[in-house]
Amino acid sequence: MSFSDLYTPGFKSRNRDHFAAIVRIALADGIISDQEEAFINRTAINLEIEENEVAEIKANINDYPINPPATEQRRLERLYDLSRMVFADNIADESEKTLLRRLVIGLGFSISDVDGIISKAFEEIKKGSDEDDFLIAFK
Repeated sequence: MSFSDLYTPGFKSRNRDHFAAIVRIALADGIISDQEEAFINRTAINLEIEENEVAEIKANINDYPINPPATEQRRLERLYDLSRMVFADNIADESEKTLLRRLVIGLGFSISDVDGIISKAFEEIKKGSDEDDFLIAFK
């Protein structure tokens, strides 16, 4: 039995959908830079997304829904990954920012708080916060 067999299909589906959101941000400007590709590959490993699934997701990006997590902790963890993707190539394109705004709403954050949440997320990413510091900044 492989390690990934220990997880439920729902867990794998949530990881896949989250991964697709990350890829969607990378594709928002029409190209995936080398830095974005490296981030995608590292994230695929961390989320246990197989190479064939990565290719499938890239080819059919719109087939994967935003799958909002049930807890604030998980929403913030996803926000961290998505925000890092925006800055993976050190360029925060307007198309990436616009898409991130939609994804943040889709994750279940309040519409009235979205702009402040994104600003704070970008501030934390720019100063180099790791995931733990990022989460603490939102508490």
